Amino acid sequence: MSTPAPRGPARRVLRVLAVLTLLGVVVMGLFWALQRSLVYLPDAAAVPPAGEVLPGARDVTLQTEDGLELGAWLVPAAPEGDRDLAVLVAPGNGGNRAGRAGLAQQLSARGFTVLLMDYRGYGGNPGSPSEDGLALDALAAVDTLEREGWPPERTIYLGESLGTGVVAALQARRPPAGMVLRSPFTELADVGAHHYPALPVRLLLRDRYPVVEHLAASTVPVTVVRGGRDSVVPTALSAEVARSAPALVEEVVLEDADHNDPVMFGPPVADAVVRLAERVRPPG
Repeated sequence: MSTPAPRGPARRVLRVLAVLTLLGVVVMGLFWALQRSLVYLPDAAAVPPAGEVLPGARDVTLQTEDGLELGAWLVPAAPEGDRDLAVLVAPGNGGNRAGRAGLAQQLSARGFTVLLMDYRGYGGNPGSPSEDGLALDALAAVDTLEREGWPPERTIYLGESLGTGVVAALQARRPPAGMVLRSPFTELADVGAHHYPALPVRLLLRDRYPVVEHLAASTVPVTVVRGGRDSVVPTALSAEVARSAPALVEEVVLEDADHNDPVMFGPPVADAVVRLAERVRPPG
């Protein structure tokens, strides 16, 4: 005996369910297709020559394993108080290196040589960003520093937001003297789930950046800097990174700071690098 087709209200309910299912599939499909445009927000414009922005700085080229040539700036340490240490700055997901010039100047004034890199697709660089691509860009930056006389054991990695995921992976392959993680997250999916709670972010996200996982077996000394009012990376996620780091040296909490406030690029961050440097390479 055949089952009668649903009629009246039941048919309308089925139609509504079908439409909602279709809308859900469309939304998830759009998220899958466009997610990297939500994660990466590059300023792709070409930047001025390094020396026009930072006195004494010069342009260098990073050669990636997949054949890209990426522009970066190498900023010398101030002659007085040179610490014989370099800092590799791995930026967050927005802007380009011109927007980090002030931070590089702060670090240089404190005695560090600074490599201010831009990822593929940022600051006039070729290519499109992805987790695998940024990992190759960071390796190229380390290779460049080593050619300039700054091997990893004389380098501190400073990762900013998304850059914390980049340097957390990098340190597993090329361990540095120490790391400063500014506004780190446990993994990128945790940030995505916070901002898009209605979407199955953990299922759909292609680029993972598992910071805590990369740090689990690390012996590299780590400082975590977080803003108490971070509206981009929840401060609780950064606190969890600090709790999970096996070799935590310091946790710096800037209570009133949001993710992109000037203080997050300013003296408190540079001073945290100094304290870590003095821990890993004591003066004298």
